[in-house]
Amino acid sequence: MDLKTNTIAGWALGAGIVALGSAIVGNMLFEGHRPEKMGYAIEGVEEAGGGEAAAVPIASLLPTADAAKGAEVFKKCAACHTINQGGANGVGPNLYATMGEAIAQGKGGFAFSDALKSVGGNWDFDKMNAWLTSPRKFANGTKMTFAGLGNAQDRANVILYLNQQGSNLPLPAAPAAGAAAPGAAPAEGDVAPKGENAEEVGARGNTADIGNTGTPASGAPSIDPEAARKGARTE
Repeated sequence: MDLKTNTIAGWALGAGIVALGSAIVGNMLFEGHRPEKMGYAIEGVEEAGGGEAAAVPIASLLPTADAAKGAEVFKKCAACHTINQGGANGVGPNLYATMGEAIAQGKGGFAFSDALKSVGGNWDFDKMNAWLTSPRKFANGTKMTFAGLGNAQDRANVILYLNQQGSNLPLPAAPAAGAAAPGAAPAEGDVAPKGENAEEVGARGNTADIGNTGTPASGAPSIDPEAARKGARTE
């Protein structure tokens, strides 16, 4: 090889060594630091699964909700909806006095989707919470393209604001702290003996303390068997 060829080969080999070294150093620096969630969140789009809606009852958030903050959240809806009394329908229906109304009915003849009409019932707090969490999950096939509000407190705020616009339904009672969910198993010690109900157990009083030997419960008067036999002979 001539000098020129050797020089080119040397530069190529050196560049390869530098690239390999950079890759090794980069792996050492970033190893073990992979972010927990890839990508970035988009405001107004709920995460898949809708777990927050299921985990947080809306009734527990409404007592501390802020209607003024709800009015700010509602600005996201104002492009399609009016909310003033007598307001015109737009891309979406006017929302004055919506809480408590029949779902997908009235509203000056607005053309609701068949999907929303099929839901039935009235707009209560739970239904509105589910709708605002994910319209598509609440009424599969709805014409509403809004992705939903992923933040539960934002939903509570805007629901309170909606309720104040011509509806004023009484707020639902907040769930008691530590209250067992419907259908939950009773706590240990609260279960009546098999085959008996609570009334039967209560009617027996202290007889549950009586063993197979016939010994009375603690505190009950004792009976002398010999005295009982003597009394029987005198009758």
